[in-house]
Amino acid sequence: MKWSFRLFTVAGTEVRVHVTFFLLLLFVASQSFLSGQGAPAALEATLFITVMFVCVVLHEFGHVLAARGYGIRTPDITLLPIGGVARLERMPRKPSQELVVAISGPLVNVIIAAAIWLGLGINATLNPDYNFLKTGNFFEKLMMWNAFMVAFNLIPAFPMDGGRILRATFAMVMEYGVATRRAAAIGQGIAMMVAIYMLLNHSFHPMILLICFFIFMAAGQEAAMVTQQEVTRNLHVRDAMLTDFRSLPPEATLRDGVTLLLAGAQQDFPVLDTHGGMQGMLTRHDLISALAEKGPGQPVMEVMRACPASTQPASELTQALEILNASDCPAIPVLDPSSGKLVGLLTSENVGEALMVRAALMKLHA
Repeated sequence: MKWSFRLFTVAGTEVRVHVTFFLLLLFVASQSFLSGQGAPAALEATLFITVMFVCVVLHEFGHVLAARGYGIRTPDITLLPIGGVARLERMPRKPSQELVVAISGPLVNVIIAAAIWLGLGINATLNPDYNFLKTGNFFEKLMMWNAFMVAFNLIPAFPMDGGRILRATFAMVMEYGVATRRAAAIGQGIAMMVAIYMLLNHSFHPMILLICFFIFMAAGQEAAMVTQQEVTRNLHVRDAMLTDFRSLPPEATLRDGVTLLLAGAQQDFPVLDTHGGMQGMLTRHDLISALAEKGPGQPVMEVMRACPASTQPASELTQALEILNASDCPAIPVLDPSSGKLVGLLTSENVGEALMVRAALMKLHA
């Protein structure tokens, strides 16, 4: 995720923080300071927000460890002002496994809240108006925060855990794609009802409206992603890869890249060595940016992206699309498994065209 940097790595999973998270800390500290309680209150509020997000990290590691039990890696966890995002390689398609992965996060918060309650004997009332910066002592607020995390994450809407739990439950009795679309529709409906209720009752809360918008968009993206997986089923990379492409040698300059860019419709150019081995990718964005800053004589080797992710012609297209979506490059190289030479490029545009052709042929034979 752009504008984030690594804090530390645990068992192969990077924990990253987005720069906007520090804006949240600054906002909370300034609000506490300006409330008239001075620097001690600002320091305590900042410390509490930090510990809150430690609980968020532990929540995400609940998902990470459960997914690892099913052979699914998690490259990173990113902390945002609205929470944490664990980027799993994939979600389990088996409903019982997805249910375990989804529920593992909230269970961590249940354990934290229960440990505080049993260890310190703290009692507090769970209500929507609880003020974490003003009500109760530090550990009481921390216990309540974990209780609220459980309640919030169990809302049956993507991308919250409740949405995945709902999808897994549906998928036990219906096809996975149908289950996803139904769960996504329910999540979008909840987001719309909350937003409409707030607008009709003139109770304008920008953060809640932002969360409603985020839920609505995330649910739609989840449904679209699963639909894409359905239509690409039984297709391989060779069915959608670009085979007629132009490339650049390592000694080429940006001037050579401009010549190829203007000569045809291709936008991203692989840089190949004399044996056809992949060295990197010169993207149109990088070409134009470097051209304005360094001029046409700049070597492409100093501008190209590494693009280490690759696939093979016989690989399943669904898996290759996951690699493409996670890559920093707009195209991923398709390498011959025996020689390692570049035999094609996989781009989202080519995949889209292949799917349109497939849909047209299916309609013709229907």
